[in-house]
Amino acid sequence: MEAKAQTRYVRVTAQKARRVVNLVRGMNAVEAIASLKFQPQAVAEDVRKLIASAIANARVKAEAAGERFDERELVIQSITVDEGPTMKRIQPRAQGRANRILKRTSHITVVVAQPAAVKEGAK
Repeated sequence: MEAKAQTRYVRVTAQKARRVVNLVRGMNAVEAIASLKFQPQAVAEDVRKLIASAIANARVKAEAAGERFDERELVIQSITVDEGPTMKRIQPRAQGRANRILKRTSHITVVVAQPAAVKEGAK
């Protein structure tokens, strides 16, 4: 059983989000949530909520299919961070000039699956 969750337009640069995402890639989903609670980066909270949402999506899919579900068996099959649109702002400077400020966003996608499904997908 495989489930996906996605969050878009997160107000953090993709580079900063990837630092957090790389810590939990391939981990057990429940352990990843516990690990992210203690990360100092602000985006760790968004990633933690996203993984929890993916687990909830897997639970709903398993109940709809009538399958057995245990969230402790789920692993993070893939987690990606893509760049979203950049908001462009200006900051006034001396002598009528202006500096451009780029407020970057990210799209984060996570897929959780049971290890047996991960191995079958790799073949």
